[in-house]
Amino acid sequence: MIENFSRTTRITKSAVRSRRGVVAAQNQLAADIGARVLAEGGNAIDAAVAVGFAIPTVEPWMSGMGGGGYMVVHSAKTRKVSVVDFGLIAAAKLDPKDYPLVPGAVGGDIFGWPAVLEDRNLKGYPSIAVPGHVAGMALALETFGTWSWKRALAPAIAQAERGMLVDWFASLKIANGAPDLARFDTSRATYLVNGHYAPFGLDNGDPLRLKLGRLADTLRRLADAGARDFYEGDIARSLASDLAAGGSKISADDLKRYKARIVDPLAFDFAGARVNTVAGLSAGPTMHRTLDAAAPKFKGSAPDAATFVALADALRAAYRERFETMGDTGGDSCTTHFNVVDAEGNMVALTQTLLSLFGSKVMLPGTGIMMNNGIMWFDTRPGRPNSIGAGKRPLSNMCPAVVLKDGKPWFAVGASGGRRIVPAVSQLVTFLARYGMSLEQAFHHPRIDVSGVERIVADDAFPATMLEALGGSAGTVAAPRTIYPVMYACPSAVMRDADGGMSGMAEVSLPWTAASGA
Repeated sequence: MIENFSRTTRITKSAVRSRRGVVAAQNQLAADIGARVLAEGGNAIDAAVAVGFAIPTVEPWMSGMGGGGYMVVHSAKTRKVSVVDFGLIAAAKLDPKDYPLVPGAVGGDIFGWPAVLEDRNLKGYPSIAVPGHVAGMALALETFGTWSWKRALAPAIAQAERGMLVDWFASLKIANGAPDLARFDTSRATYLVNGHYAPFGLDNGDPLRLKLGRLADTLRRLADAGARDFYEGDIARSLASDLAAGGSKISADDLKRYKARIVDPLAFDFAGARVNTVAGLSAGPTMHRTLDAAAPKFKGSAPDAATFVALADALRAAYRERFETMGDTGGDSCTTHFNVVDAEGNMVALTQTLLSLFGSKVMLPGTGIMMNNGIMWFDTRPGRPNSIGAGKRPLSNMCPAVVLKDGKPWFAVGASGGRRIVPAVSQLVTFLARYGMSLEQAFHHPRIDVSGVERIVADDAFPATMLEALGGSAGTVAAPRTIYPVMYACPSAVMRDADGGMSGMAEVSLPWTAASGA
């Protein structure tokens, strides 16, 4: 049986092309910042770090210094692909007993774990994990970049000083988080009007802007004092003090111990290309499992019903394996994604996150930093590979990828959207590598979503025959790619074109997504 939600509008976007470099991101202002870095002589990693810090000044509900993530880098200097891992880690003194289950209840998060008392794993100070963003950006810049730390942070500082632009879309996002933002003094004072509702409209005829607490001051301090100040300097002391006052188990020692790391990618062959993504406690292995299982069933020169049935079956099997076997057992291991390519041959795919919309909903008063709710990534059931535990890394949904062809960087791709990330990235890799689509063709092509459940959600732009073929015993929900509710992931990609130029593309259905050329 197929449910159908009516569609009245179909949005299109054009790929952006340049011979000097391209940035594709979820926010036009952030993409423009990265493109300016490229235009001023910075390389793709310099641009990625600048964008990584600028994004929380323009869409603070997605990511920022209080979060973590992964950067996949192809370095023109070394001619190899590396992963910068700056994932979140639970506090060393976290006690799983502080997260008792509510019998018979399901949590209100996107993962459907059994509910925890007072949603402690989802909201507020108990949901916060040790953030890695600052350490990851510093390590990437030091290892692969050319700009100084201070210069790379300058665009974010300027943007934070101007304040976040509030249009109708920003107001919608703030309104969605308002009930929980209202619980925390600094969050409420920053994002809500009179402590109750989201701002919207003009300020004396000019676009409305919000000052994001003390974020600009913190960025200036970080630029002057260096990245380790976040973990063992004045910023660290402010973070530890505010976290302790709110009841978090994160200590000054947790911050001091945190180190980002450079690790090898998970690399595998697919359709004559070499996919490089994140190994370990990410969604990289799940994407690998999906593409490996589905690829033998791909036929012809264009995706057909059999293509999407194969992907749906492979995604179901990969997610079953993921839920049962993956987690941090003591070894190694709302989001935003963007990509950068430059003329030198550097290429970056970077996914960074606070997890939920506004993460924990906590803005720390001393720094203006929105904090993650990384504990949400853990399975709330005890005795599982990914169960809540002290000092553990949670299993994440991110799978940024850099794809090589004939040993050279071809395209970088990734997405935000929780469990919807793997289906989106798997399909885009398939469209581009197996079926030879352009970025514009791939991003406008209908997609499905199978996010660890039996039901398939399919773009209602598919023809009826395709929807029927997908139906099967599980049934299919036909749903448009709308702004709200969001039914699919939000991907972006950059590509080196056959003519030597570069192109970029971002999700077509959302208003802020864009690519920008240098």
